[in-house]
Amino acid sequence: MTDNLPAARVPLYALTSILLALFLSACGNSSSELAGPSETIHVYKANCISCHGSDLQGKMGPSTDLTQVGSRLSKEQITNQIHNGGELMPAFKGKLTAQQIKELAQWLSAKK
Repeated sequence: MTDNLPAARVPLYALTSILLALFLSACGNSSSELAGPSETIHVYKANCISCHGSDLQGKMGPSTDLTQVGSRLSKEQITNQIHNGGELMPAFKGKLTAQQIKELAQWLSAKK
């Protein structure tokens, strides 16, 4: 009876493998808003994603939606917001370097 056990598990393993492959293929969304310089994306993921979302869609209300932030704010305004914070957003002047803030603001200002 134990000789048939591995053969009986083959369909289960195959099904599990197919489901895992489908699940993992959905992780790589090529239409993600997070296309850009890898260091900038890393800074965003490490510091901004919890409030602004994985695709810039905002998680804390409409004001946190960054999908078109470049059409609402200039690069200088975005830089100021990241640097000094505002309303519910914390300041990142002590957490990010001036270069990281500059590159993040440049990237976000192109979102129109």
